[in-house]
Amino acid sequence: MHRPGRTDQSDREAKLDALHERLTDAVAALVSGDDWRRGLEFAARFRSRSFNNTLLISIQHYAAFEQGRVPEPSPTYVAGFKQWLGLGRHVIKGQTGYQIMAPVTARFSSTTPEVAESCRRLGREEKPHPGETVRSRMMRLRPAYVWDVSQTDGDPVPEQPRPRLLEGQAPAGLWDGLAAQVEARGFTLRRVQDGSTIGDANGLTDYSSHLVWVRTDMDAAAQAKTLAHELGHVLLHGPDNVDAVLHRGIAEVEAESVALMTAAAHGVDTSSYTVPYVSSWASTVPGRSPVEVVQATAERVRAAAIGVLDNLDTAQIGTGDPPGLDRAEHIEPKAAHPRHAVQPTAPAVIGP
Repeated sequence: MHRPGRTDQSDREAKLDALHERLTDAVAALVSGDDWRRGLEFAARFRSRSFNNTLLISIQHYAAFEQGRVPEPSPTYVAGFKQWLGLGRHVIKGQTGYQIMAPVTARFSSTTPEVAESCRRLGREEKPHPGETVRSRMMRLRPAYVWDVSQTDGDPVPEQPRPRLLEGQAPAGLWDGLAAQVEARGFTLRRVQDGSTIGDANGLTDYSSHLVWVRTDMDAAAQAKTLAHELGHVLLHGPDNVDAVLHRGIAEVEAESVALMTAAAHGVDTSSYTVPYVSSWASTVPGRSPVEVVQATAERVRAAAIGVLDNLDTAQIGTGDPPGLDRAEHIEPKAAHPRHAVQPTAPAVIGP
């Protein structure tokens, strides 16, 4: 059996360094609201992957499009080589995969897993002793490859239904689903006729009184988007979040980005509002460039938005995995649910 040696390790580290450089370049490109919007809309369509890997897939696929190797500028479904084989498809000869960063995990067992020193690493086929709890840990990252469906051939991929929206209407069930999540967090939702009572804002979240307001003199789609924005504040911007308390710009970029991802997952285009909104707020954070704001908020936004979407009983676009792909075989572990990963954080935050 081949065992990794120093050459293998050096090669892996070189590939990871190259991936990191490519990722840094991609993040540096997110300097305007429009770039940020495209990045988040892409992440909304590929929710099963980390934000960093969605960026890596996006830039490599677009490069393949410019080279004429794929027909569209954005990927549709992506999966690993063996995963495509399991779906009855094979990678077309000459098609190069997209490198991503994949975690290498190991299993550990113990009768007292909360005590790190008591855990022992299990072998590949080794079973835990009776009474032991088994947990997985990420040991390191390794380069891995995925391919878009357009780079494969074989059995047809089932088409998932796409939500269709008439202009001005909100997706069915979106308002009620978002309102339920706001109230589940202990906030009372109030609707006001116009913005005069909430500082001419479209919405407002106040942690001190646990109240959320949304104005009703907007069309239904705008109201739902605003409520998603306020839910972003509820999830992310309580008084414990020092960054949000000190820098409102960070809070507004995060909340509007959650709203954008929520809307994008329902086929709603918010660019006419979101682009100038995010652009203006990202440039107001003292001592940080818009790129640094993006780096600091990207994964928090993604985690919060996925938590919102997972708790909505609405028709949504897919997650980027081919229909029929066993989630247990996915190359990346599912991110922790925001209910456990997000630290709420600004006493009173004005929404969009």
